[in-house]
Amino acid sequence: MFDVGFSELVLIAVVAMIVIGPERLPKVARTAGALLGRMQRYVNNVKSEVEREMQFEDLKKLQQEIQAQSKQVENSILAPSEVSQAQTEIHLVNPTPATKPALKPKSLRKPKSK
Repeated sequence: MFDVGFSELVLIAVVAMIVIGPERLPKVARTAGALLGRMQRYVNNVKSEVEREMQFEDLKKLQQEIQAQSKQVENSILAPSEVSQAQTEIHLVNPTPATKPALKPKSLRKPKSK
């Protein structure tokens, strides 16, 4: 953030001691520290919020890419199955006759009379 060295901090402390006075200096230092901490937390919250938004945008892009790829795969799978479906319809036009009639389930059969 700010590039403040040790010598600058000493100069600020000396000027604050002269202007504010030794009685009020601890209270002002606590207040300044609390305000500085609050400001740092706010900046960190904003940074994390921006980072979350960037990750969300990346996830949305990834989701769109995956959906596009799944549609491509779906289309590539459906295209050959449509061909096989057309071939099946051709075979259904000329069905071969069954050699044996299908048997009824036992529950539907008539009982044999003796």
